[in-house]
Amino acid sequence: MTCERLSSGSSLLHRTDPRVKLTVAFMLSVVTALLRNCPSQFMAFTGSLLVLASTGLPVGETLRRLALINFFLVLVAAIVPFTTPGTEVADIFSLHITREGLLLALSIWLKCNAIAALNLAFLATSTIFSLAHAMAHMRVPSKLVQLFFFSWRYIHVLEQEFRRIRNAAMLRGFRPGTSLHTYRHLAWMIGALLIKGYERGERVYNAMLCRGFNGTFWVLSHFHFHLRDGVITAAGILFAAAVIYVDLSCSCTLFS
Repeated sequence: MTCERLSSGSSLLHRTDPRVKLTVAFMLSVVTALLRNCPSQFMAFTGSLLVLASTGLPVGETLRRLALINFFLVLVAAIVPFTTPGTEVADIFSLHITREGLLLALSIWLKCNAIAALNLAFLATSTIFSLAHAMAHMRVPSKLVQLFFFSWRYIHVLEQEFRRIRNAAMLRGFRPGTSLHTYRHLAWMIGALLIKGYERGERVYNAMLCRGFNGTFWVLSHFHFHLRDGVITAAGILFAAAVIYVDLSCSCTLFS
């Protein structure tokens, strides 16, 4: 599946217990999101890139995934410097750019890219099934685990169904544009997709009930904690502590 193209590999993170990867990725993501100063944010960003580079993931695919996130960050960078009050540093067409707005845009960019790189390194190196299995081991509510797994499993089915609906419309002469006719047909296509998705869900659910499904996924293989998992956990904790220390040091310097 397209979501699992990066899950095959021989790096240390590829061989790490998914439970450890989920825990460390969550911890570092929360720490990164709460950082308040640019030096610590840049440190987190640099560290995440180094971790991502250590996985040996294909450069092209990795850059494409990061580019999707940065597309939305460009919109943020185009708005925040003009809308954040503070010290004016420049004018563009009577719009004021503030120093605080530039720092805020930089902070958002560093944090988002750091978190994205961390999650690519820790989560994209595992299969979706192993991540769902790890979530179940970590006592995540069963309904959330099932929602996560089925969302991944059937999003591709819905995509294929929409392509069939779109191709059928194109064969009948439909050409998208900016007219009421286009919007009406798109609404019909989306409605047909929702109906087909609901019917597919009913069929899948009934098929699972016929096979004895009672709300629990039973697995035959289980994870085992190894030395490398302890090393990854310790390294993640030490890096989080170092980033927090730098952030607090910068805050103390500002207020002193």
